[in-house]
Amino acid sequence: MGHGAWGMGHGEIRKIFITPHYSLSMPQAKSKIQNPMVEQIYTNYRLQLPFQEVLGTLIVKNGIISDIQPGVCSGGEDGDGNYLIPGLIELHTDNLEKCMSPRPGIRWPLQAAAVYHDRDLASAGVTTVCDAIAIGDAAAASPRLTEFGNMIEVICQGQASGRFAVEHLLHLRCELSFEMVYEVTEKYADNPLLSIISLMDHTPGQRQFVRIDKFKEYYMGKHGITPEQMEDFIEFRQQEQQKYAPKNRQALVALSHAKGISLATHDDATVEHVQEAIENKAVIAEFPTTLEAAKASHDAGLKVLMGAPNLVLGGSHSGNVSAMELVSQNLVDIISSDYVPQSLLQSIFIIARKTGKPIYETMGLVTSNPAASIDLFHDRGSLEVGKRADFITVHDDGVVPRLMSTVCQGKRVA
Repeated sequence: MGHGAWGMGHGEIRKIFITPHYSLSMPQAKSKIQNPMVEQIYTNYRLQLPFQEVLGTLIVKNGIISDIQPGVCSGGEDGDGNYLIPGLIELHTDNLEKCMSPRPGIRWPLQAAAVYHDRDLASAGVTTVCDAIAIGDAAAASPRLTEFGNMIEVICQGQASGRFAVEHLLHLRCELSFEMVYEVTEKYADNPLLSIISLMDHTPGQRQFVRIDKFKEYYMGKHGITPEQMEDFIEFRQQEQQKYAPKNRQALVALSHAKGISLATHDDATVEHVQEAIENKAVIAEFPTTLEAAKASHDAGLKVLMGAPNLVLGGSHSGNVSAMELVSQNLVDIISSDYVPQSLLQSIFIIARKTGKPIYETMGLVTSNPAASIDLFHDRGSLEVGKRADFITVHDDGVVPRLMSTVCQGKRVA
C-alpha cells in the first residue's frame, strides 16, 4: 500500500479534495444543503482524512460521501470540534461466541445472540465486520465442534434480511487438526460473504501455546478440563495434529486460491512458520507470537494483524510478544478487537499517545489497511468523495475515547 504501515501513498491525496459541486459560502448553496431530504451535513468536525486532519465539513447524499471541504458552515450537525473518523473495519472477532455463551454451560438463543453481537459492534464504532467462526477446537465439549453451521446461517440470514445495523462478512477459522475442517469449509466456499480463511493450529507445545503451562491454564479455565485429564488431553491433541493437519492445510490453501478468498496464517512463532505462510501465499499474518515471526512476516509483505486487547492490557494474556513492541517498530498493519469490541477504537488513541503519531495515521490500522486486505478499499476504509458514508464521531478527553455516533452507509446506527 505504500506509506509504511499506515496506508496509501501521498500521490492519492488528490482524491480527497475534488472541485466542489458548490461552495459552502454561497447563499444559494446554503439553502440547498439545509434540505435534510437531499443531503446530510456534518460540520465543525476534525475530519481524519488519509494524510491530514482538517477542521471542516463532510456531506452525505444517498449513503455516499458527496463532498468534503475545509471550514465550518451554518447548517447541519455541529460536531463541536470532535473527531470524525472512517468506520472501523474488524477482520477477526469471536464476540458472537461470547454472546451465544455468556456463561459456561449457557446457550443463548442464536438469533438474539447475533443481534446482540451486531449491536455490540455498532456501539464500538465497527461498520464492517468479518465474523470469525471457528471450525473445530481442541476440547471435545466446545461449541466450535457443533455450532459453526448454525452460526454461519444466522449471520447470512441476518445480513440478507437487513436485520443488522452494520455489514457482516464471514471469516472461517479452520482448526487444522479437526478431521472434517476441509469438508465443512468447502460447503461455504462459494458463499458471497466469505472473505477470509485462516489456518489455525492450537496444538499444545507450539505457536500460541508454545508454553504448556499457558495451554493448561487456558483449557482448564475455559473448558473445565481437570489436572488429571490434562496429560492425556495434550497427548491426544498432538496425535490429532500429526494425523490431520498436513493434509488439511494443503487442501484449504488450494481452496482459498481457487475461490479467490484472502488467506490468513495464525499464531506464527518462527521463521519456518512464516516461510510456510509465504509458500501458501497467505496475505495476512494473524497474531504472530514472537518479534522474529512478526518481522519476517512484515518484511515478506504479509499484513501483520495484532490484537487491540494486547494494546489495552499492555501485553499478551498468553505470554507472547507485546503488540506495542511491534507497533513501535512499525511491524503492525492491522489491529483486531479479537474478544473485546470496544478495544478497537481505544487502541488507535493508545498508539497515537505512545508514538506521537496523529490519529489520521494510526487509524489506518483499523480502517484502510483491513479494507485493502480483503479487497474493499475501493468503497470504504477512508473519508473520500464517492465512498460509502461509513464513519464514526468520537470525543476524546485524554483518558478513554468516547464514541458519539456510528454512521453506516449514511444511516446512524449507534
